[in-house]
Amino acid sequence: MSLPVDVTVFERGWLSSNNILIQGRDATALIDTGYVTHAPQTLALVEAALHGRALDLVVNTHLHSDHCGGNAALQARYPALRTLIPPGASQHVRDWDPQALTYTPTGQNCPQFRFDAVLVPGSEIRLGDTQWQVHAAPGHDPHSVILFEPAARLLVSADALWERGFGVIFPELEGLDAFDAVAQTIDLIEALAPTHVIPGHGPVFTDVSGAIARARERLAGFVASPEKHIRHAAKVLLKFKLLEMQKLEFASFVEWARSTPYFALIAQRHFAGADSSQWIDALIEDLIRAGAAAREGSLIRNVG
Repeated sequence: MSLPVDVTVFERGWLSSNNILIQGRDATALIDTGYVTHAPQTLALVEAALHGRALDLVVNTHLHSDHCGGNAALQARYPALRTLIPPGASQHVRDWDPQALTYTPTGQNCPQFRFDAVLVPGSEIRLGDTQWQVHAAPGHDPHSVILFEPAARLLVSADALWERGFGVIFPELEGLDAFDAVAQTIDLIEALAPTHVIPGHGPVFTDVSGAIARARERLAGFVASPEKHIRHAAKVLLKFKLLEMQKLEFASFVEWARSTPYFALIAQRHFAGADSSQWIDALIEDLIRAGAAAREGSLIRNVG
């Protein structure tokens, strides 16, 4: 699949977002940095591709832990590194508030990092030798951006559009209406008419119209049955922990879920009156029945 010669995509396994390295004549940039537990691999991939050059710039499409968890390690490795983030959560990064940044509520980890400037939707930034457009892409995250290079018609879509879907619509879990925002972001991507899309997760793809059609179908299903999205999202968060730990005591996993604030928030907002512990137990059993997890005696193990 043909991409500009200055663009290298590190397609990462789940837990980390894809990383996009852009090497220009005078400067280098990396879009998104993966999860903290994969930071050593992120460093190794970047260093091997740069062949001794310095990394000059990190750009985060949004600040979920799987997209910026490598920021701190890269900043330590490259002291002159500049970091750009979307503006919506910049004060929380400046104050380093892991509660407001959702790391504490979701039971995920992200080492503290600094930033130098914000990505302003409607503006352009230079990545390598090329000007890229910055577009607001709310829905999955209210502050997310996507990046578009119009000459090559190349889109970095983050979690706004995957080949088969899009990321969990987190504002909906918190009681905020965001289905319309997802639809508007999909419309924006269609209007940009990219020929190649680098998603936040999964391979680069060129069947953009097919991906958009599948995303709209998936969104329509969630709009028709919001509870379906809520249960899907909660299971994604459980699976994320399994991906991080790979194997742990079943009782510890259940206790982690029961004590993680985001699950209580979801249960209170969307399943009022239900026993949250029983709800969590049912979600875990759903993962096991679906083959996404397995019980081995007193342990639970990630599958896939």
